[in-house]
Amino acid sequence: MVVTTQHKQFPSLELESGIVLAPVDVAYETYGTLNESKSNAILIVHAFSGDAHAGGVDAEGHKGWWDNMIGPGKGFDTSKYFVICSNVLGGCKGSTGPSSINPATGQPYAMSFPVITIGDMVRLQKLLIDSFGITRLLSIAGGSMGGMQVLEWAVRYPESVASAIPIASTARHSAQQIAFNEVARQAIMADPDWCNGNYYNSKPPGRGLAVARMVGHITYMSDESMRQKFGRRLREDNGIFEVESYLRYRGSQFVDRFDANSYLYITKAMDVFDLANGAQSLVPVLAKSRTRYLIISFTSDWLYPSYQSLEIVSALRRRNQDVAYIELTSNYGHDAFLVEVDEQADLIRGFLSRTMKENEKR
Repeated sequence: MVVTTQHKQFPSLELESGIVLAPVDVAYETYGTLNESKSNAILIVHAFSGDAHAGGVDAEGHKGWWDNMIGPGKGFDTSKYFVICSNVLGGCKGSTGPSSINPATGQPYAMSFPVITIGDMVRLQKLLIDSFGITRLLSIAGGSMGGMQVLEWAVRYPESVASAIPIASTARHSAQQIAFNEVARQAIMADPDWCNGNYYNSKPPGRGLAVARMVGHITYMSDESMRQKFGRRLREDNGIFEVESYLRYRGSQFVDRFDANSYLYITKAMDVFDLANGAQSLVPVLAKSRTRYLIISFTSDWLYPSYQSLEIVSALRRRNQDVAYIELTSNYGHDAFLVEVDEQADLIRGFLSRTMKENEKR
């Protein structure tokens, strides 16, 4: 399935801060066919460093980041469903972000780009969904930061989401999760080439961004997966540990495809996200939801541990909401939602089928 990233521009978007971005662009891809009643649409929302290319292969032969889950007969079966994925606001893969040109100056926004939130990302996605004439999504699904967007959709637009699938995610970051993101941000800003964000016409802060990505990759894996993959093996060519070589490779690879300022803005949006809006309990805010939930976590995920998913499950059950929860066994850590697809696909396939049948009765 060869796919092409498409683009739409909207006249403006008012952010939660009150600032208006005008105009605002969004990059997106679609898979499958929208039915006549427009009742089979599924929105896939990506994790922090993802983009709109979620499924199929692009013109250069690159597979989408969730291609093992999106396609005919897969978890998100494109022979039945119309699947949409867009690059988030603040990103660097076609949607408006710090690297975009500010029409007022003719230069990249850089650090003059306004503060954004998970809610702002969802507002832009809603504009995109509305442009298709879709009034109610069959489902919205995503892992990690994608799960935050799923939850925001269900609360902000309760009548527009029939079902929600937050995977390996949370309703708000813990102090530890904020701490890892802050270390990464400081690595970028400590790079002499960062130049207070004004690096677009010169050398980007590659060293800082690479270190930030290295920190991130450590949190995505588990102790067991790192032991199995690397152990204490040394490379014969240079004598460094395999795990050192792997992290350096991942860091340098990331520099070629991601913008450092987007890293700063998006991680901050994740940190300030709080579905409960500062309240101790999630129960009141989740009471607004009219959505069926399938919530998935993984045993070895220490970045977004299962207790955070269970907090959401507990709040939903206290309001007698329709929620199914499963903790899948995996040694892959946080990356499990991208790797452990067989059980996920079976769960999601059945969940979507039941949701579709219930929708047909409406």
